[in-house]
Amino acid sequence: MEIPQILQFVDESVYTQTGKHLNDLQGKIVRGILNRQKYADVAETYGYSEKHVKKVSHELLQMLSDVFGEQVKKSNLESVLERQINVNITLGNKNTRNNNTVSIASINICPVPSSVSSDETQTETIDKLRKFGLSDEQIAEALNLSLSLEDLKQNMI
Repeated sequence: MEIPQILQFVDESVYTQTGKHLNDLQGKIVRGILNRQKYADVAETYGYSEKHVKKVSHELLQMLSDVFGEQVKKSNLESVLERQINVNITLGNKNTRNNNTVSIASINICPVPSSVSSDETQTETIDKLRKFGLSDEQIAEALNLSLSLEDLKQNMI
């Protein structure tokens, strides 16, 4: 994925969680970190003081930690974003501001042919969702299952 698409993902993730888009400097900081620039280089390139870039960066990384639910630092931003881009798949249109996920792909579940049992289809769907990297809790929520997590695990063995 190229940096412009990554920046768009970050901006959409922040907007989904906070209702605010990244400002210009925040976007430039993300771009600089992904290009392995030092804060001094980012500051010089874009005409800011190094102190200001460090301050905004600290606030940005804290905000991204809140948005993604894991600690984000300059040293791990790239791996966090890679993980988040690969994991944050929502089903249907369940995106809300208070939801930590961002829709980067949709999965349409079509009606089940009468020759296939719904339990069999649901088992296949759960297996596919696990391959996408969703946790059992996320799968249960996405499929509106009222089973406990332990029941879900037992039913799928």
